[in-house]
Amino acid sequence: MTDQKLPTALNLPMVNPLPPETQKYFDICVEKLGFVPNVLRAYAFDIDKLNAFTAMYNDLMLGDSGLSKLEREMIAVVVSAINKCFYCLVAHGAAVRQLSGDPLLGEMLVMNYRVASLDPRQRAMLDFAAKMTSASTEIEEPDRQRLRDAGFSDRDIWDIANVTGFFNMSNRVASATAMVPNDDYHAQAR
Repeated sequence: MTDQKLPTALNLPMVNPLPPETQKYFDICVEKLGFVPNVLRAYAFDIDKLNAFTAMYNDLMLGDSGLSKLEREMIAVVVSAINKCFYCLVAHGAAVRQLSGDPLLGEMLVMNYRVASLDPRQRAMLDFAAKMTSASTEIEEPDRQRLRDAGFSDRDIWDIANVTGFFNMSNRVASATAMVPNDDYHAQAR
């Protein structure tokens, strides 16, 4: 791990030693990413909370879906931009740059997704995620129908809503605890 300071403003140090399964998960992160994301380190004060967080994240972001990994990361960035979540903008902005091969797209999504050159499907998806983030009680059947018209199934709409909801929750926790992104993210895929 490149950074051993606490990942949040809260004094909640990681369990030490980590249980073998958790250590193995962290080792895989180091192998694949070169570091353990601070969000995981933040949750590691309570292994049950860490496991719940990672199970939900892995299901939403890596599980079977009609949404591509890039589309799910795009939702994460747009939601995080609206919520001004520094941690998630840095971490998921890096993922968009890496998955798309387009650093400009990552920056556009961080600043204002509406200026990005998106296909109609992606635009409809991000419009829905943005509306859900800023005015969820105003979502109505015509909003879901726009997604269907753009080619999304009802299962895809479920996934869009759940990824959006997850990042709204994560953004709020990250902001409330002053979670800091790993320095490594800043230079990735530039």
